[in-house]
Amino acid sequence: MNQDQALLNRIWSQTLLEELTRFGVTQVCIAPGSRSTPLTLEAAANEQLQIHTHFDERGLGFLALGLAKASQTPVAVIVTSGTAVANLLPAIAESKLTGEKLIVLTADRPRELVDCGANQAIVQNNIYGSHVTQAIDLPSPTLRLPLSWLLTTLDDALHQQAMLGGSVHINCPYPEPLYSSHERELYADYLATVDEWRQGQQPYSQRYQTLSAPLPSDNTLLSQKGLVIIGSLPLVQAQAALTFAQQLGWPVLCDPQSGVSSEWAHYDLWLQNSTARAQLSECQHVVQFGARIVSKRLSQWLEQQLTKASCGYTYISPQVARNNPSHVAQQHWLCDAVSWVEHQLAKQHALQTLHAGWADELKAYASSIAQLAKLHLSQPQLSEVAVALDLTERGAASTLFIGNSLIVRLVDMFSELKQREVFSNRGASGIDGLVATAAGVQRALNKPMLMLLGDTSLLYDLNSLALVRTPPQPLVIVVINNDGGAIFDLLPVPEAQRTALYQMPHGLNFEFAAKQFALDYQAPETLVAYQQAIDQHLKAGKGTLVIEVITPSQQAAEHLKQLMSQIHAL
Repeated sequence: MNQDQALLNRIWSQTLLEELTRFGVTQVCIAPGSRSTPLTLEAAANEQLQIHTHFDERGLGFLALGLAKASQTPVAVIVTSGTAVANLLPAIAESKLTGEKLIVLTADRPRELVDCGANQAIVQNNIYGSHVTQAIDLPSPTLRLPLSWLLTTLDDALHQQAMLGGSVHINCPYPEPLYSSHERELYADYLATVDEWRQGQQPYSQRYQTLSAPLPSDNTLLSQKGLVIIGSLPLVQAQAALTFAQQLGWPVLCDPQSGVSSEWAHYDLWLQNSTARAQLSECQHVVQFGARIVSKRLSQWLEQQLTKASCGYTYISPQVARNNPSHVAQQHWLCDAVSWVEHQLAKQHALQTLHAGWADELKAYASSIAQLAKLHLSQPQLSEVAVALDLTERGAASTLFIGNSLIVRLVDMFSELKQREVFSNRGASGIDGLVATAAGVQRALNKPMLMLLGDTSLLYDLNSLALVRTPPQPLVIVVINNDGGAIFDLLPVPEAQRTALYQMPHGLNFEFAAKQFALDYQAPETLVAYQQAIDQHLKAGKGTLVIEVITPSQQAAEHLKQLMSQIHAL
């Protein structure tokens, strides 16, 4: 019997996708392509998979990243061969740093068509290098290899991913023909070798993981002047960390990605006051939950503090990856914040809290800065600082997605987020793919969303506006248009080249971009009009509203300079 290559391609694809569902995959993101036909058709035939499509593979990767970020489950991606594969790298690089699980299935030409001048054929083997947790370069489907080999090979990679997070790359070279009219009974004997697996619901091979060490049982760190830092965490984890700090009477510094705040807010600003900084430096032990701190000043203080022999450092995160950019002595507990805090509070009767309230005086600095900053809200004109301040109250019941560059720093300085689900891409902290990631987050959560990002970020990801034409819930995209990279106003770049080589002003606005994708658009000029536009759309609207806030290019830098002089004088 002659081998039906197209049918074998489909059988291998079906086997791969069925096993993915047993590892928790329910979402698959697909870009168009012919070489990926076996994977695409089998995904469509699998009733356990919900399909998302996009014509832009770079945006598709970030859509999958957002779905994985919000659902905290692995998400599959299917693309065709050639540069389609290369376009997934930015999202994969982000997942390596922040832990989201992507399973990337790339169709490929068979080996004999690579590196010989054949069309749409590039070297895809190991194309993502160290950015993936594991890469599998499959052979072309053949009867010489049993399906059991295919399953154990896939399982090994997915078990590694379950432990380490990040992306897995599975390269799938499919020879032509890609289409067949034969039924699978043609290969009944081949399929029968994994009949027991096919009739079950569990992965073909299974592994079990246990904690490598018990949770801490001594109270040494709890008898010291402690500080809690809450980094990027799911809201329920951040709430547990906040409870821990409150129980001990320790100061707690909350990154905006945590979605919680405290009476020590605006620390990125008051750390510039020498008296406040000196008082915080009395800290004897830092307990940090989660990673990816936005504030550069806090990171600098942390490095200086932890290099002291007298200051200890405990880090709690289930991610195996090292999070220690200062390379200081660290205890890393591989568990989630809820488990760690519950273990500590179960021993509450034995906690020594001699230093409860030791940093309460710092609350006054936070309060004073809040009052100084609120002067920006008393002005009728819109400003970037006003947008960040207003975020404390705006869209409080909606999911929040914060872009990168200047806006996330302003939110870190001025906002006080209280019990909100917050998402961002703060691994590689790129400005690419932000709209696509937000679209994935919203699809996974099915909740109204407020998104803030800069103008260059939106220009970079305009294609992804196609993903938010019919969002599942109302979506407001606020784009701060300061005509280029205003973040460079805050950095010591050469003055002579700042405009042309760093800020790169573009002179564009987004009214007609919104119209091109059939999105609603407003460009409010006052704070009141801005607030009303957001509130009305999130409460009663549907679809996506783009709000463009147009500000002078150096406005934020001037406002911060004025505020800094007042903070130093506190």
